[in-house]
Amino acid sequence: MNLSGLSLRDLEYVVAIADEGHFGRAAERCNVSQPTLSVQVRKLENALGLALFERSNRGVLLTMAGQAIVRQARVVLAEAQRLLALAVEGRGSPLTGRLVLAAIQTLGPYFFPLILRLLRQEFPLLTLALSEARTAEILDGLRDGRIDAALVSLPVATSGLTLSPLFVEPFRLACPADHPLAQGAPPRAETVGGPDLLLLDEGNCLRDQTIAACGAPRAAGRHATSLETLRSMVAAGAGYTLIPALAVPSGPDPSGLTVTRHFEGEGPGRTVALAWRSSDPRAAGLAHLAAFFRTHAPASTRAFREGEVLAGGVSATGVRSTSVAG
Repeated sequence: MNLSGLSLRDLEYVVAIADEGHFGRAAERCNVSQPTLSVQVRKLENALGLALFERSNRGVLLTMAGQAIVRQARVVLAEAQRLLALAVEGRGSPLTGRLVLAAIQTLGPYFFPLILRLLRQEFPLLTLALSEARTAEILDGLRDGRIDAALVSLPVATSGLTLSPLFVEPFRLACPADHPLAQGAPPRAETVGGPDLLLLDEGNCLRDQTIAACGAPRAAGRHATSLETLRSMVAAGAGYTLIPALAVPSGPDPSGLTVTRHFEGEGPGRTVALAWRSSDPRAAGLAHLAAFFRTHAPASTRAFREGEVLAGGVSATGVRSTSVAG
């Protein structure tokens, strides 16, 4: 097979099937009919002399050969995107085209609805593909080209990435309405690290930040897989937890089972940043995107202050201080 028989579109089909594990969903993602996608993938397999997928009634699996082809297809597509981005940057055009924007799971569902209308107005030529994942998965996606930019919570490993801090999102204390912490003087973070502290499970950055902010042992508390489950555990009287401000409902709990309280002073929180590959030729456009997020930071957040440190060497974000690229 020579290069004239290899289409970038065919590679996009193959990657979509690998990601979705389903021909129908892949066709929908690529805006083509399923028969068209299937025929093109069959042609590619015949031209390569390889079976890329194992097809069954239960779904689609990559073959061993298919795994290697998909890995390289991602590289080829990422480089093709870079070529187009270089052309756009060279014309001095604003951020345009398709942008895969990810966010950590404890931020995306609460931040995206607040910003999307303004974002589409500011970048009318930008086609957004939104996703959510844990920090480690996001960083992997950034580095291998599956994700173009991501909203993360600092600190993160900065190798090969540019990080632009956007704002500090404070934490609130969510506790049962009949708990002693539900009334009286505003609580202090360092006094709530006891056995009733509820945490997210391992691998979630909010878990680590809660432990750092409260001085709790890493094995403390019971665990949940999501913020919504944590909220339900609090309502059930299982204990209390820290909730990022954007995830706090706008009014009192209609059930009357929980109370959300501000901490004394500014209290703990986390710094949200926009991350992208330092090699991305759209750097100017992505910096513009970061500036847009800073300008339109939600009212419940506050401005990031470089070098801000609390007692004990813990930054105002509730995590250990780290230097980042602004």
